[in-house]
Amino acid sequence: MTWTPMTRTLKARLSAVSIGALAMAALAAVPASAKTLIYCSEGSPENFYPAINTTGTSFDAAAQIYSNIVNFERDGTKVRPDLAETWDISDGGKTYVFHLRHGVKWQSNRAFKPTRDFNADDVIFSMERQWKEDNPYFKVTSSNHTYFNDMALPKLLASLEKVDDYTVKFTLNQPEAPFLADLAMPFASILSREYADAMMKAGTPEKVDQDPIGTGPFYLLQYQKDAVIRYRAFADYYAGKAKIDDLVFSITPDASVRWAKLQKGECHVMPYPNPADIEAIRKDPNVTVLEQPGLNVGYLAYNTQKKPFDDVRVRKAFDMAINKKAIIDAVYLTTGIAAKNPIPPSMWSYNDQVKDEPYDPEAAKKLLAEAGHPNGFETDLWAMPVQRPYNPNARRIAELMQADLAKVGVKAEIKTYEWGEYRKRMQNGEHQTGMFGWTGDNGDPDNFLHTLLGCAAAAPGGGNAAKWCNKEFDELVVKAKTISDQGERTKLYEQAQVVFKRESPWFTIAHAVQLKPIRKEVVDFKLSPFGRHTFYGVDLK
Repeated sequence: MTWTPMTRTLKARLSAVSIGALAMAALAAVPASAKTLIYCSEGSPENFYPAINTTGTSFDAAAQIYSNIVNFERDGTKVRPDLAETWDISDGGKTYVFHLRHGVKWQSNRAFKPTRDFNADDVIFSMERQWKEDNPYFKVTSSNHTYFNDMALPKLLASLEKVDDYTVKFTLNQPEAPFLADLAMPFASILSREYADAMMKAGTPEKVDQDPIGTGPFYLLQYQKDAVIRYRAFADYYAGKAKIDDLVFSITPDASVRWAKLQKGECHVMPYPNPADIEAIRKDPNVTVLEQPGLNVGYLAYNTQKKPFDDVRVRKAFDMAINKKAIIDAVYLTTGIAAKNPIPPSMWSYNDQVKDEPYDPEAAKKLLAEAGHPNGFETDLWAMPVQRPYNPNARRIAELMQADLAKVGVKAEIKTYEWGEYRKRMQNGEHQTGMFGWTGDNGDPDNFLHTLLGCAAAAPGGGNAAKWCNKEFDELVVKAKTISDQGERTKLYEQAQVVFKRESPWFTIAHAVQLKPIRKEVVDFKLSPFGRHTFYGVDLK
């Protein structure tokens, strides 16, 4: 599938009209006295089961509903209690015992009314659903539990035991420095085992992922794909009812339409503004722009398992053929900085000694000739159909790359697919080259280096879009996971970044600044370093 900017823009604007009408109709049932916050989301979730997704769009939709054993503070990377009040770590970092909260209530929906509170059975079910192939839910919706597999958790977990109704014990085969933070990530959201059993008995197990219930601050009222998600505050949420009564995700893919709706007060918070609109947004007296360095990276992955990208000389030639500065100047404007490493400079262990390949088309031609391609070759160039935190306009970047590559004799055909399909095909390695990116999940370099570039993630369906498995690199990042001393881990990660740059499985594009325009009537919205959007604690004045 290919599309033009004109086709995409027209379609987005036409759909925005109907989407806006649906969102306003959905609000008609809300009492006038209720506080309703409208978030102009950039897209539709794939489903409401975060363990099989990797997109922030899907994580945002599910995060309102679920709780985790532990979670991150709203505006940082520090791990705090959630469904577990306390925990003990012993045996050199191989044993974790979590002491769970009593009296935590489950939400309900038309299909299911819970008969008990949250307990250890729910934790066991939520983990085993991703881990045990004989679990009845292992294949429901999808058997591709991307995070669980890419983080090598099937090999890491030795056992998971229910000590009693409110105590669970994880035993690891080896120490894992980021393990506690991992459990605060979306894939580790806790689902109701009782609901799952009831839906399996009814012959409708997929309802668990389509009509979710959780223990979180909001419950799902309505979802219409590409239009609206409506939530209501869960009165029995263990930490207390949310300050807002209703939460609406008004799904608005076009950034200019999101901005227009924010100006008119038709939404209160918008993600991913167009860089070209930032100056005007800052001047609006009714809007505040929250800003912080982004914990992200945008990149072009070379599929190292497909010719000619199995040859590092070809990858290096591409690195030199593409004008990175021109891309950042034209697309990111003032909202991005050039990326040379797979982790952002704000993250500990960033290796600033690593050097980027210079932009040098003549040197690129010579390297291609040396690799057996004196006249260039034809390739694909995949571009995401949606705006992401790390990439404001993939199509435009692809066009600039296409023009640069043509100068060295490479004919690149731009391809794209619907976002869910794009992600699936990229993870299965169907591309030769393709744009992707990442926003950190837990503040640990492992979440970039091992999750995106380790050998475990290079399997079909894995998040290693380069399908790159380098023994030297993998040994460094796997070893770093087992060490608790941050100084020692830093040395290993610095070495791993040297290997990454030498072998060049990606053309690293940029790290984007996180910008969040919000209406001034919004109170206490916090920027998440992970680019997430959560609304518990937020109020309206």
